[in-house]
Amino acid sequence: MWKKIDGRLIQATDTSRVKFRTNISKKILDQLADMADEHDTYINYLLETGLENVLNRGEIIYSKETRPKDRIQYKTTYDKDLLEKVKQFAKDHHLFINDVIEYSVSYIDIDKTKDRDYKNRIEHQ
Repeated sequence: MWKKIDGRLIQATDTSRVKFRTNISKKILDQLADMADEHDTYINYLLETGLENVLNRGEIIYSKETRPKDRIQYKTTYDKDLLEKVKQFAKDHHLFINDVIEYSVSYIDIDKTKDRDYKNRIEHQ
């Protein structure tokens, strides 16, 4: 992101975002990549809307026996507060975080997803 300070643009790190690494189904990631390209956004922005919607529902129906067998490592950034809530939600429901992330794909809301330019936004001081 950029900050406008005294009429000058200064590149700044978005401290509200944190890096996170997990394992997610390759098939799901491929579908999300296509969706992200189609809607001019990033996979993590798509996932964030799905995660927010799952958290707002407050419930999850997940069968551990149906876990995907094609999981690969996926590294990205998430909103720090959202990720903490997801970690607690997973713990409360005796699931892994990647289970909750994969489940959240069904709850993605394209209309609430940030576009690719969001990371290059300008914030005024």
